[in-house]
Amino acid sequence: MNHLSKRDSRQRKRQSLAKSFYHAFAGIFATIQTERNIKIHLGFVTLVLIAGFALRISITEWMIVLTLFGLVLALELVNTAVESTVDLVTEERHPLAKKAKDAAAGAVLIAAINAAIIGCIIFVPKLLALF
Repeated sequence: MNHLSKRDSRQRKRQSLAKSFYHAFAGIFATIQTERNIKIHLGFVTLVLIAGFALRISITEWMIVLTLFGLVLALELVNTAVESTVDLVTEERHPLAKKAKDAAAGAVLIAAINAAIIGCIIFVPKLLALF
């Protein structure tokens, strides 16, 4: 009987892990469907991927670019979560609600500016070398 309960426990853990992935992907896709800013970020991701292949950036540069993609997109998801939670809690304008939303948006902005600066450091010399 103890052996069966261990197997049931392992099966529930596997199911909950699968459900965790399902919910995580559902959150990503829901955000992409409903939020304009993540679509803009994904547009830039696409352009940078194309430029990276065309300009043959190094493995190290790819690691940097991919890390920056992950950072900006993850922060955009967190920003959406913060905004949704604040909207769920209150419909009225409140200074703390504004502070939470603005801070989350500011985090995305800092990451995006940082990514753009690093992108320029990586890509501008390669583009200048073509001319």
